[in-house]
Amino acid sequence: MSFINYNAKEIHCKIVYYGPSLGGKTTNLQWVYHKTTGQDQSDLVDLPTDVERTMFFDFLPMDVGEIRGFKTRFHLYTVPGQVVYDASRKLILKGLDGVIFVADSQAERMEENIQALENLEKNLEQQGYDINEIPLVIQYNKRDLPNALPVAELRRTLNKFNAPDFEGTARQGDGVFESLKTISKSIVTVLKGGEL
Repeated sequence: MSFINYNAKEIHCKIVYYGPSLGGKTTNLQWVYHKTTGQDQSDLVDLPTDVERTMFFDFLPMDVGEIRGFKTRFHLYTVPGQVVYDASRKLILKGLDGVIFVADSQAERMEENIQALENLEKNLEQQGYDINEIPLVIQYNKRDLPNALPVAELRRTLNKFNAPDFEGTARQGDGVFESLKTISKSIVTVLKGGEL
């Protein structure tokens, strides 16, 4: 749910990176942060937990265009992947505009991917969102590893929503900006169809 700052003539949108523990959500966010340094962005905020951390920052991209004279500022968040932090996940999902689901391509992580996706769908539903109606992108991360499943199998198992999807190796930046640009454009398209 976008927030409009009329004084700054900005629309603030929230993108959440969701997925299994250690699947690459934080790596995606760190890559974006370090590659956009100096582009009118905030500091990277890190909220550590025992095993993982929640991170967020906001930035003003230059290439998504204006909406009725308003610039679009995106706030990027990661959720902790472990189930014990489900309350944190739910809190971070509040007011979102779009989700990038970061799946771990490794064969032994498929069950965790499925559980994380089901958890996302359930948590969205509890907050009044329909996963089929919000901007969603799926990134198949860790494509560089030898035990990565074929993309066709990942797509068949995880992308029942027919969402845009990308192969990724977040630690090298592969698929990171493609995923972010696609979700950003989807959000802007939704905003242009709605009322300010």
